[in-house]
Amino acid sequence: MSKAQLDMHGLFEAKVPRYTSYPTALHFAGGVNSSTFTGWIESIAPGDKVSLYVHVPFCRRLCWFCACRTQGTQSDAPVATYLKTLKAELAMLARHLPQDVQLSRLHWGGGTPTLLSPSMITELAGAIRDIAPFAEDTEFSVEIDPNEIDNARLDALVAAGMTRASIGVQDFDDEIQKCIGRIQSFDVTRDAITEIRTRGIASLNADILFGLPHQTKERITTSVQKLLSLNPDRVALYGYAHVPWMAKRQQLIPTDALPTPQQRLDLFETAQRLFLWDGYDDIGIDHFARPDDGLARARKNGTLRRNFQGYTDDTAEVLIGVGASSISRFPQGYAQNAPATGAHTSHIREGRFSTSRGHVFSPEDRMRGRMIEALMCNFEIKTQNIAQAFDVSHDTVNAILQGMAAQFSGLLTISPLGLHIPPDVRPLTRMIARHLDTYEVSKQGHSSAI
Repeated sequence: MSKAQLDMHGLFEAKVPRYTSYPTALHFAGGVNSSTFTGWIESIAPGDKVSLYVHVPFCRRLCWFCACRTQGTQSDAPVATYLKTLKAELAMLARHLPQDVQLSRLHWGGGTPTLLSPSMITELAGAIRDIAPFAEDTEFSVEIDPNEIDNARLDALVAAGMTRASIGVQDFDDEIQKCIGRIQSFDVTRDAITEIRTRGIASLNADILFGLPHQTKERITTSVQKLLSLNPDRVALYGYAHVPWMAKRQQLIPTDALPTPQQRLDLFETAQRLFLWDGYDDIGIDHFARPDDGLARARKNGTLRRNFQGYTDDTAEVLIGVGASSISRFPQGYAQNAPATGAHTSHIREGRFSTSRGHVFSPEDRMRGRMIEALMCNFEIKTQNIAQAFDVSHDTVNAILQGMAAQFSGLLTISPLGLHIPPDVRPLTRMIARHLDTYEVSKQGHSSAI
């Protein structure tokens, strides 16, 4: 599909959600509180498998490109205080979890989880093990900053049961790194990965960004080739979201050095070709995985899912978020903790969860959310699957799909069996998904569609 056609459909002007949730977090509101969260936890069936996300919001330095909820610290004192809060929150969670619940996935994110000292890592891992045992096939992943890791901390993570390491790369170009406030050399990254693999951690994923200031096709080619030499099992190729009205630190990034939307597409396609040429499978709109990786297997067998961390092969219906700003997902809806560490800590000290907002699913939310996820994961919606899962008629589903197809001038394949997005139309996937979204989408809250 030509750039002119993509432009005609508004790709280069649109700002739409990434649809890692439906509805998006911008539509979370009051009415979901500590009591709601407690009730949802207690409604988990005994013996079920759940996922657990632990948020560590601290960093030694604040990268300018990052829009995550983080805070800088040069001292371990606030981290130690926060760890006490996490342990109290986990203990409170244990009191409400039904019997025999197991963890199918555990992820430590941030911030910088590897800012924790070895003893803190051991302490946190022990507190998690106290609330629920790992399932036989549990995956325990940790976001690792190559600038903030050493052998002692790696040893502690391995002893705690880490099975997957996640490395943020962004870009290896020196000028680009200076522009985004993230100095991380190839050598430092390579050495960290070598130490990770030396300890028997076979699974490694990496994040790299396109759309950064001063990024060109030549520069992203060099960075991707360097990344490929490290042989990650999976890669997330995210578009840099420049939202300085939301993330004030991004005001330090020179906007006149940012690529145009058309150039962003060129950067994405350049990197995409390199990953595909190197034998990776494309996963959804922005991930790549080796054919033997869990994501590639999930895509092939139809069990690929999408959540706040991106694409996943985790099939647990419940994701529990622990820590300030963490988001939990239940069959009933979303629940988000207080975003500020101070407010979160105060609630936990008072003996109640810090749930501050969220969203209760309507039947329509559940159906449309699943349809959006099907588009984002598989580029198709099968009428039979939706009708059966949500007890609606085929005519109801097909009417929605036909309405979507009508918005894209014959670009989508539509039949009584469902809707399919052809490969050359897939740059428009997020915009197509937008037509399933019944909530108002403000351009202020979202990044470029490409």
